[in-house]
Amino acid sequence: MRRLNRKKTLNLMKELDAFPKVPESYVETSASGGTVSLIAFTTIAFLTIMEFMVYRDTWMKYEYEVDKDFTSKLRINIDITVAMRCQYVGADVLDLAETMVASADGLIYEPVPFELTPQQKELQRMLQLIQSRLQEEHSLQDVIFKSAFKSASTALPPREDNSLQSPDACRIHGHLYVNKVAGNFHITVGKAIPHPRGHAHLAALVSHESYNFSHRIDHLSFGELIPGIINPLDGTEKIASDHNQMFQYFITVVPTKLHTYKISAETHQFSVTERERVINHAAGSHGVSGIFMKYDISSLMVTVTEEHMPFWQFLVRLCGIIGGIFSTTGILHGFGRFVAEIIFCRFRLGSYRSTSVPLPDGHTSNHLPLITDNSTH
Repeated sequence: MRRLNRKKTLNLMKELDAFPKVPESYVETSASGGTVSLIAFTTIAFLTIMEFMVYRDTWMKYEYEVDKDFTSKLRINIDITVAMRCQYVGADVLDLAETMVASADGLIYEPVPFELTPQQKELQRMLQLIQSRLQEEHSLQDVIFKSAFKSASTALPPREDNSLQSPDACRIHGHLYVNKVAGNFHITVGKAIPHPRGHAHLAALVSHESYNFSHRIDHLSFGELIPGIINPLDGTEKIASDHNQMFQYFITVVPTKLHTYKISAETHQFSVTERERVINHAAGSHGVSGIFMKYDISSLMVTVTEEHMPFWQFLVRLCGIIGGIFSTTGILHGFGRFVAEIIFCRFRLGSYRSTSVPLPDGHTSNHLPLITDNSTH
């Protein structure tokens, strides 16, 4: 009884077989089929390798939402060198309401030579080249995000020479915290002094001939400091053509949450528009000589997440590649054989010419003569 049930089960399973097996005696191989098979296997191997490379790669996903954090402080990281002595310049921050002056006590004034060493110039040229490429190819920003924390490529290397060159510039570097509202970070002549209606700079004791706001921005970023991230103003250098010259940078800051397989940080991206002009009150160009960075905080927040292709999706795509190539090459091979058979059959039929055979009743027959064994002798 159990044998009968087992046989019935096996017969039922055989009837449900969607992949019937062809006996080997019915299988015929050909040179054309072997050639097509070789091409198919080579294509499958090539596409499998390419698909595996795609599987190993990652991409950045951007999501946008409203920034609801209004109470936290915004960190500004600064490293700027101005071609003036430190006792002649002062840095300060003023918010949009002009009622609160953020103290710049977190900044360090360091006397340095304005001229860079060859190694430092090489880094600056590299940063400028990267900035020009980023303006043309925005997809490079994803590569920078994924390579964050690998190296502090934006940090200016120390001077390798020990020359006794007198410092003719002032390096202002450090960080400070401000409210998350629009503000103005500026470097101008004279130290900042408190004022009941805002703030002022003590510039009366500095002669106009010593004004020189040629500057180099080695680093400027907002939020958490992430080594390896290249910001839009890193490597910027401006040379003043006049003593009384104003340099303006209009910055739009976008809060950004960065989540990659290496780091998870909250930082800020920003875009910038530059403008510079000579202060000439007689010609109607009014203002104050200095460097002014006016920033505004965007109300949107960007979440950048590094994503990876799931393994099951890789298997599905791989099965589609293998099955699709086998099916396509099989169809093309069958179609090619069909066309070849039609052409060869026409050649064969054309080799036999019709002949006229006289009949006893005086008629002729145009049918092909029957070829027998006796007629071949």
